[in-house]
Amino acid sequence: MKFRSRLLALLAGIALALTGAGFTTAAPAAYGAVQQLAAAWAPWTSYAIGAVVTYNGVDYVCIQAHTSQPGWEPPNVPALWKVGSGGGNPGAPGQPGSVSTSVTNSSISLSWGASSGTVTGYRVYEGSTQKAQVTGTSATVSGLGTCTTHTYTVKAYNSAGESAGRDATATTSGCTGGGGTKMPGAPYLYMGWGDPPNPGTVMDATGVKSFTMAFILSGGGCSPAWDGNRPLTGGADQQAINTIKSKGGSVQISFGGWQGNKLGPNCSTPQAFANAVQQVINAVGPAVVDFDIENTDEFENYTVQDRILNGIKIIKQNNPNVKAVVTFGTSKTGPTAPGVRLINQAKALGVPIDNYTIMPFDFGGSNMYQDTVNASEGLKNALKSAFGWSDAQAYAHMGISGMNGLSDQQETTSPSTWTQIRDWAKSHGLTRLAYWAVNRDRPCPGGGVVSNCSGISQSNWEFTRITAGF
Repeated sequence: MKFRSRLLALLAGIALALTGAGFTTAAPAAYGAVQQLAAAWAPWTSYAIGAVVTYNGVDYVCIQAHTSQPGWEPPNVPALWKVGSGGGNPGAPGQPGSVSTSVTNSSISLSWGASSGTVTGYRVYEGSTQKAQVTGTSATVSGLGTCTTHTYTVKAYNSAGESAGRDATATTSGCTGGGGTKMPGAPYLYMGWGDPPNPGTVMDATGVKSFTMAFILSGGGCSPAWDGNRPLTGGADQQAINTIKSKGGSVQISFGGWQGNKLGPNCSTPQAFANAVQQVINAVGPAVVDFDIENTDEFENYTVQDRILNGIKIIKQNNPNVKAVVTFGTSKTGPTAPGVRLINQAKALGVPIDNYTIMPFDFGGSNMYQDTVNASEGLKNALKSAFGWSDAQAYAHMGISGMNGLSDQQETTSPSTWTQIRDWAKSHGLTRLAYWAVNRDRPCPGGGVVSNCSGISQSNWEFTRITAGF
């Protein structure tokens, strides 16, 4: 997306402030005797002195009451945490192997590779809720709704505790509308910009169950990193994803965007690009990978377009249960020449893209509802022309990604307009709805185009609440 900037965290200064004059780091008297089972450390959580958490397999004891923030992981802030006795679950089994799935319209069956070490059995969780417990390496979760998406975590266990989890996402069958499977509404959330909110708070307030996490860029060459500078695991992005999954939600991971040093131009071959994306899939377990192909370096560079498309083909072969989305700009009447070329080339190369999402903003819009509908109809016609699909089949492979409030070009999408767009998308069988961005889903009428609010009058999280109804 065009409008974004970066925030720099000064956690070292915070830690120094906490360890200043008058602050004691002595552990409470009960510290040495702590033997309780530790919960995983999480951001945006109030911790009292003596609280015990686990992080990366190590137990920590809180030595200063505080509310945690992304970046305040226990090993990073010794003013707040001290290594506890024990150190995770020594003797617990190894992590299960990769999980494969099969589905019916009311069940999802999972099978996985056996864990190393002594294994009593396996537990299957959805968020924090246990769904199955078995002694073998397969399980079936039944009683599910038709065309619903679920993310499960498989953990091995024995008397010493549980292993690290292995995630898998699948959608039950029975979806209608021409062959695509509907994804939950998933607004973009960007942890490097715009006062990123606690996704758990937003989920509780709105009922949203999925977010599109932005953006994966090049951390140097063909190596992926959040925003090009944050590690795939261990930071604010992973903590946000952990929070979403712990509440039964799922994530889409977005690669690219309008600006920055991207993987498409930096990875020299489709296989190298696919390998970089695979690192991200392995690290965070997304339900969807979203390739936000924009600007002259990717969208208008046809060599890079082809590299990305051929890379997606490899990614889908290796990850058939992970949906692949391409997101790109549009005119008010449908895809521009690079977009039409991308669609036709996906057909020519045999790339199994699940959803083609347009961004109907920053395109000279005036009536944002009607302009969005017209652009979507143009996308439908381009898909029909390329693939020979019916209207229903084309709609089932389409998505809309808007911009809430004021766009970069001062176009205005109000909550009522976004509701109209959502309802049109639902009634026509579109399978993806997103907007840029949750960070901006707060009121600031007259505030202009800024990173942490919409520039218009609205309620907190109003666009997210609308999107959750998709």
